[in-house]
Amino acid sequence: MRAHIQSTGSRGRSSRTAERASGLRAAWPDAASDVSPREACLPTRRSRGAQPARFCAWIWLLLGFFLGHPAFAAGLEERPNILWITAEDLCPNLGCYGDEYARTPSLDAFARESVRYTRAFATAPVCSPARSCLITGMYATSLGTQRLRSRFPVPKEIRGFAALLRESGYYTANNVKTDYNLRNEPAFIRDCWDESSAGAHWRGRRQGQPFFAVVNLMTTHQSRASAWPADEFERGVGARLTPGERHDPARAPLPPYYPDTPEARRAWARYHDCITAMDREAGALLQQLADDGLAGNTIVFFFGDNGMGLPRGKRCLWDTGLQVPLLVRVPEKFRALAPGAPGGSTDRLVSFVDFAPTVLSLCGAPAPASMQGIAFLGPAAGKPRDCVFGARDRVDEAFDLSRSVRDPRYLYIRNFMPHLSWMQPEAYSDQAAFRRELRRLAAEDKLAGGPLTYAAPRKPIEELYDTEADPHQIRNLSASPDHAAVLERMRAALNAWILSTRDAGFLTEPQVRERIGAAGTPLDLARDPARYPLARLLKAAGSVGRPEAAGLQLKMLRDPDDGVRYWAAVGLHAAGGAAEAARAALRDAIEDRSPVVRIEAASALARMGEDRDALGLLARDLQAGEPDVALHAARSLQLLGDIARPAWPAMREALERARRDEPAVGDPAMFLRFSLESALGQ
Repeated sequence: MRAHIQSTGSRGRSSRTAERASGLRAAWPDAASDVSPREACLPTRRSRGAQPARFCAWIWLLLGFFLGHPAFAAGLEERPNILWITAEDLCPNLGCYGDEYARTPSLDAFARESVRYTRAFATAPVCSPARSCLITGMYATSLGTQRLRSRFPVPKEIRGFAALLRESGYYTANNVKTDYNLRNEPAFIRDCWDESSAGAHWRGRRQGQPFFAVVNLMTTHQSRASAWPADEFERGVGARLTPGERHDPARAPLPPYYPDTPEARRAWARYHDCITAMDREAGALLQQLADDGLAGNTIVFFFGDNGMGLPRGKRCLWDTGLQVPLLVRVPEKFRALAPGAPGGSTDRLVSFVDFAPTVLSLCGAPAPASMQGIAFLGPAAGKPRDCVFGARDRVDEAFDLSRSVRDPRYLYIRNFMPHLSWMQPEAYSDQAAFRRELRRLAAEDKLAGGPLTYAAPRKPIEELYDTEADPHQIRNLSASPDHAAVLERMRAALNAWILSTRDAGFLTEPQVRERIGAAGTPLDLARDPARYPLARLLKAAGSVGRPEAAGLQLKMLRDPDDGVRYWAAVGLHAAGGAAEAARAALRDAIEDRSPVVRIEAASALARMGEDRDALGLLARDLQAGEPDVALHAARSLQLLGDIARPAWPAMREALERARRDEPAVGDPAMFLRFSLESALGQ
């Protein structure tokens, strides 16, 4: 299994493209060798007022007219170039952010010429939904692109902001990762980029043409930082560093959410080795820009695409999963566009949803009304936001649903599947020796305090952290009487955001697919209250994990809407023994028309000891023609552990089919394989 996972990165086709090393070396000789209300914190255009938005739109229409006029054509080169340097799976673990263990001379020097953002956050703790948001300026939860490699369509009118820059005269180049999580991604990419390839470069533009270029650095990716075996890491990353650049595990300043073990120290040192290697690559790109005589005309962004690729980082909603470094260098001739003096910092909250309108603002192009972010630079910059939002959904074979809101001081997380651990089994992540050690220590009851925030068998329904007093977010204050008012405020802000942005995550993928049909999109579905009763779905999801809700869930199990029935079944499954009175209703539910309802009901019955009929049902749905239904069944069987042993013959058969189908089917078959291989010990 490991060899295949490595070839796909974390994953899928776009990452395979990202690792075409020879093409990248040709383009970048010194680069990687591989490559409501204000109180509710609503960051929507509506919350800023319609009149200013209309005024700005008119200004930009006039500006667009004049920029296109022949008399102004010769001045196009005076618009700034924009270069994005993105590093995979990176928290602010750089020297310029105060990390004394880090060795990042290039980025530290760059920071002295830039403004350092201390509160920049991704909208998702994993690449595909984060990148979907970056390119569209819309929350992945609104588009229905919040699950990793779900490949749902978006409406044709939703375009990447790079396409709008092209139309305004910019040359656009992407080297090389896309991973926008869209069914129609090839057409979307063609619309956005003059070139998107391992050879894409700003040098492909016409003489004097302004450019927007993206270069993605893979060296800090989870694969290198934790998933690769030690010998492969040494060949791919370690060998590129001098002895003086390597990090000594014995000197590793472990954060308090890790146990102090040799494996933990090796993991922390290896992550920092990856950062040092990436720092050299970033420095080479900046030097190339200077050598081309373009540094004085180019605004450069450096940032990470989500949190660190270590346990408790990527895939989680703490700052370790969402907070990223963001450095923005504005050259002297465009100094009026800068947020502050070179070498300074800003504590302004910024979110990935803000990046697209910000670049459009800097480049003199109007932002579409569909964009949900707030520009934080340029003439169209808006008022600073009060808070930022995050979302965790299915990643690979691991189902989950959590949402978060963070203001300058507090972080609130709402877990809608609290019966699932933050460290639930994941085939890709479980390749890491340190994660396997954490799992072993948890099973042996040898973890306590900070490490248990990640490794505990269940999650709290609500989490509240004071990030000033508790920067590592290990002391949950949700039950603190002294913080009741803060809890209520943050809870209200999150609920208002979910409802106002029409979060599409409260139906499963099979249910969304059925409701949108062949021609619809999740965005259109979520905006239709009749087909997507979000308030009712949110209430049903909110009952999961509350033992006192079993009676309500029993009633909801007969609801006409299969989305409500699904959450009722999840809740009864999560309740365990507290759902004893629901046995008869669960027996009826295993014949539900909706496959995800009957799968959850069967899982609940199997845990109650009624495994014969339940396992037969799960084995039947495992043979489903639709991969997303089969994955639900496979994951349920996997998490049942030894209870599922009678279904192993059906699971082996499904595994062989997934292996055969994977070359043609791609990611859905790969995720099914991940789940079944883990369940069967393969």
